[in-house]
Amino acid sequence: MASSMGGMFPGQQPPGQTTVGAPGGQSQPGFPGPGGPGPRAPGSNTLVDELEASFEACFASLVSQDYVNGTDQEEIRTGVDQCIQKFLDVARQTECFFLQKRLQLSVQKPEQVVKEDVSELRNELQRKEMLVQKHLAKLHHWQQVLEDVSGQQRKPTDLPPPGPLAFLEQASASLPPAPLKPN
Repeated sequence: MASSMGGMFPGQQPPGQTTVGAPGGQSQPGFPGPGGPGPRAPGSNTLVDELEASFEACFASLVSQDYVNGTDQEEIRTGVDQCIQKFLDVARQTECFFLQKRLQLSVQKPEQVVKEDVSELRNELQRKEMLVQKHLAKLHHWQQVLEDVSGQQRKPTDLPPPGPLAFLEQASASLPPAPLKPN
């Protein structure tokens, strides 16, 4: 992922410093300005590179030989917590960058945001329509199964459906008479 987005955030600001973009089109320090990312200086870390590095550091700390041997559990836990916290911080910075870009887009081109919302709503309607059609198909299937079962029950007897006590009457008619008790 970093290779496809390489150079996207040249000259990133140091971790822990989060500044909100200033009015007038100025961008955050460490992020590309309105003109685009520009050329990349050798050795400069981008926000995406730092996110990838912190993600790799999380896994490296979990699979390192020290962690496997378990020499000092508290020290290992602290190291892992620091790696995870750094990853979360960089992830928040990345999210903040994209949210600011989204805000700039909504201010500069509100019709684009409306078009995206309309597109999302259309997709949601199509998905729900397909779900309704799927449920209707299942409903028709089970209605057909119910009709088939009902038809099979009626065909052997060709009698109208019996009343609630008809089964008991048939069962009692097939029983032998009960012996009489002498008084």
